[in-house]
Order: sequence, then structure tokens, then C-alpha cells
Amino acid sequence: MKYRLHISVNYIATFHSFFLYSMLQENNWTTIKEFVLGGFPTLHPDYFGLVALIFCVVYVITVVGNAILIVAFVCEPKLHKPMYIIMLSLAVSDIGFSTVTLPKAIARYWFNDKFTPFNVCMTQVFLVHFFGTVNSYIMGIMAMDRYIAICFPFRYPVVMSYRTMSNLNIVAWAFSLTTPGIMIVLDAMLPYCGPNRINQCYCDHISTITLTCGDNSLAKLAAYIMSMVVLLVPLVFIVYSYVHIIVSVVRIASAQGRKKTFSTCSTQMCIISLYYLPRCTVYVFDGSGFYMNLDIRITLVLFYSLFPPLANPFIYCLRTKEIKETVARWFNIKSPMENSNVVATL
Repeated sequence: MKYRLHISVNYIATFHSFFLYSMLQENNWTTIKEFVLGGFPTLHPDYFGLVALIFCVVYVITVVGNAILIVAFVCEPKLHKPMYIIMLSLAVSDIGFSTVTLPKAIARYWFNDKFTPFNVCMTQVFLVHFFGTVNSYIMGIMAMDRYIAICFPFRYPVVMSYRTMSNLNIVAWAFSLTTPGIMIVLDAMLPYCGPNRINQCYCDHISTITLTCGDNSLAKLAAYIMSMVVLLVPLVFIVYSYVHIIVSVVRIASAQGRKKTFSTCSTQMCIISLYYLPRCTVYVFDGSGFYMNLDIRITLVLFYSLFPPLANPFIYCLRTKEIKETVARWFNIKSPMENSNVVATL
């Protein structure tokens, strides 16, 4: 039942952020009551409906794809294995991140609802960075799992037990509260009394911190350092793990074994690259002070925010044999092998 703890973290984070910023407004540190979501600066209103439709389709596919994995894990005892705990954790995080960001982005372009109350925006800032941090840590755990499974296959059942994997994921979720929590505390010390237009489709830290009236250099520097740590520490470990995995795979005598292992790892490396590289690009530009076109920046942010949750169910989960068999049994879909047997019998 430990998966319930993962879901409850969402509510804890929401209460924490909302309570903190309610205190901020009561102390009259800010005069802004709501923010305006600017979205894409040069997007013509004629295309608002199309953008909203794309966001809506992405959201539905993301939620359905990840929900299938969650239901499969809950209903199928044979999936209660260490590797599926990672997939479950990632699925919950992806649904959380998409639910925090996409509904408001859809409303922005479908109903022209571009106003966001101050407390709601700051709650969104907290949750956006919380789920982003969770995803980064989970990908690091996933790389560690594959590293041990491929490089030390005989020790894997002992080292990566069900209890160990559960504890690692719980620690990742709990520790992910610290980085956005520190960001929120530092932001709460700054007054918001100037412009209120956010150049983004949803509220995030870099978009809101630039709207403060006081000296925000300390908050920006701290947020930048923490963000790079959250990104680079797991990324360094991921690169280290996959270098050793590649070396181990090359030593495999069987060509079929090499092909199978490379097939499993290459898709994971692809989605990890799509997650980290655009993120690092945006953070490097933001931290260095170099100018990036707003439309390009928003596109990059949306790409690394929305594409991995959309693709994860297909790359990590639905390609897994046991999950495919479970889903096929639910929908009464026979595998090609079963169909060939039926034909042969006839």
C-alpha cells in the first residue's frame, strides 16, 4: 500500500504552498492579487483553439496512458516487482505534473482565461518544481536499477529488493519537497508590487521571480544552483551508469542478448535525453543572462515538460511484456503467437 504515500504528497505540497502564500498576502508584502498568463507572445488568436486542442489531446493521452499502468500495478500481483515500482512512481508523477500545468494552459487558449489568482499561481510554482524534481530523481533510480540488473545480474535480486526500491522511491518523493520549498521561502521574502504578466503558459519560478520589486538576486542564484544540482547530479549518475551498461553489453557473447539489451536501454536513453538536454539549455540561458526568444523558450519548456510524460507509458511501460499481456487480457486482445496457434489448429 506504499503507493498511496506517493499520491498523498501532492496534497501535502499543495497545502504547504497555499498556506505560506496566504501568510504572505496577510502581511501585505505584495499588492498583486492575480497574474496574467501571456503564453506565446506572437501566437495569432486564430490559432488559440488549435493550441488548446493539442494541449487537451496531450493531457488525455498522458493521463490515460499512465493511469493504465497504475491500475495494472494495483490489480495485478505479478507486477509487484522492484522495476514496476519505479514505473508506478513515474506514472503518478507524470499525471501530477500534467494535471498541475495543462488544464490552466488549455483554459488560457480555449476560454481565454488568462488570469490566475496569486495564491493559485504560487501553488502551481511549488508543484511544477516538485514534480519536476521527482522525475529527475526517479530517472536516476531507474538508471541505477538497469545498471545493477545488467552489470551485476546475480546480485540484483538481493540488492534491489521490493523493500529497497520502495524506500528509494519514498525518499525521492520526500526529498523532492526541499528544493521547491526553499524556493518558496526565498520568494516569500520578496514583495510583488509591479507588473503581473507571466511570459509562460503556466506559473513557474523563473517567470514569477522576475516580477518582484525588490532585490531578487539571492533568490535567483539559490534557485539556479538548486535546479542545476537537481538536474546534473542524477544526470551524471545516469551517464556513468549507461557507459558501464554499454561496456557490459558489448561483452555479451550472444548477438541476440546484445540486441535485446540495447533495445531496452536505447529507448530509455532517448527519453532521458529529451528530458535533460532542453532543460539544461533553458536553465543555462536563464542563469547566464543570455537572451532567448520568448516563443522558443516557451516551446522548449513545454516540450520537456509535456513530451516525456506523454511518451513514458509507451517507452517504459507498455513495451514491457508483462504489462502488454495484462492490457491485452483486459481488452481480450490475442497476441500474434496465439493467433498463429489458432490458425494452425484450424
